[in-house]
Amino acid sequence: MTETSDDRSADGEARGAPRSRLQRLMRYVPLLAPVLLWAVPCWVLLHTGQRWPSPVTPVGTALFALGLVGMPLAMTRGHGRRQRDRAAIVGDTLLGGSWVLFTWSVLLGALLRPALAVAGVGDGQDRARIVTWAVLGTTAVLLAWGYAEARRVPRVRRLDVELPRLGAGLDGTRVALITDTHYGPLDRARWSARVCETVNGLEADLVCHTGDIADGTAERRRAQAAPLGTVRATRARVYVTGNHEYYSEAQGWVDLMDELGWEPLRNRHLLLERGGDTLVVAGVDDVTAESSGLAGHRAHLAGALDGADPGLPVLLLAHQPKFVDRAAAHGIDLQLSGHTHGGQIWPFHHLVGLDQPALAGLSRHGTRTLLYTSRGTGFWGPPFRVFAPSEITLLVLRSPQGPAAS
Repeated sequence: MTETSDDRSADGEARGAPRSRLQRLMRYVPLLAPVLLWAVPCWVLLHTGQRWPSPVTPVGTALFALGLVGMPLAMTRGHGRRQRDRAAIVGDTLLGGSWVLFTWSVLLGALLRPALAVAGVGDGQDRARIVTWAVLGTTAVLLAWGYAEARRVPRVRRLDVELPRLGAGLDGTRVALITDTHYGPLDRARWSARVCETVNGLEADLVCHTGDIADGTAERRRAQAAPLGTVRATRARVYVTGNHEYYSEAQGWVDLMDELGWEPLRNRHLLLERGGDTLVVAGVDDVTAESSGLAGHRAHLAGALDGADPGLPVLLLAHQPKFVDRAAAHGIDLQLSGHTHGGQIWPFHHLVGLDQPALAGLSRHGTRTLLYTSRGTGFWGPPFRVFAPSEITLLVLRSPQGPAAS
């Protein structure tokens, strides 16, 4: 089943009005979000009856004001045209820290203070100060733990996935998945090498990278990406672009991955054969590719499957989980994706869920299609992972017919 141009046109018209209203609202997010991230904790920690001795309140308020001004300036300098890595590290760290501080200021401010009042603990000033120390303590612990979680080599997540159309000869096929490595301002060349060593220890038949290799151009992040050339697979190493490639010269990343021995599946497929059975391994460019304006880049599933036997099972690489609607319409057996990071810093996953149909793990879509969404191997921006651990995934494909007779 394929989507016609008329279908797309009608669907676009039907969604046009809501999308334009959402776009208008989204314009104000970059202005409103930093104010909330810094103003709410400032109010909860300093201005709700604590009556701190001088000069705690004015100095604390000045520090929050400095964060409000400094964070967007550092992020603009770090991720804008100048691409200053030190500024990016400062801005990203402030963003992650302010998000955690904001979250727990809201939660503990709303829940702990009333609970203390009901329990008869102290007066208003005592309860306000208890909330302040609880917020600061929780934030410090979560940021320290979250930093360690972000910087460690991910644990391997293993699972069996049964595909009804998979032939017995392919039963036990081992597929290793890494994604969203996001090599960036923090030099992670050693981390990258250790990740690749871990992948090699899985002895996979197929190794997949589903995009967002780095933040920055291939030339700039080459040293961090170079260990990917050491990855081993018995059959193939395949790669598709993510949205972040289109922020930083995507074709350069495609060329570098090809140079490192990975096969970019840009709207095309290859065949994996074993024991007399065949699996179609297909890949598409990220859904943002066409809007990037880069010639020849777009997500084109029909092109990726062109020439493939429709009776064969298909494993599809697509960076974003939301591509699964198109995959299900084409009867894809299994789609592998990343992009969500599992939310990365709790409770950001609630916002991710507004844009994507799945956050992490295995899910079913339509009558046939399975989607596996990885929480990602690295991290984007803020060097923290809170309640959203990174992963290297090993999927063992299973046939309902069992292993082929020897």
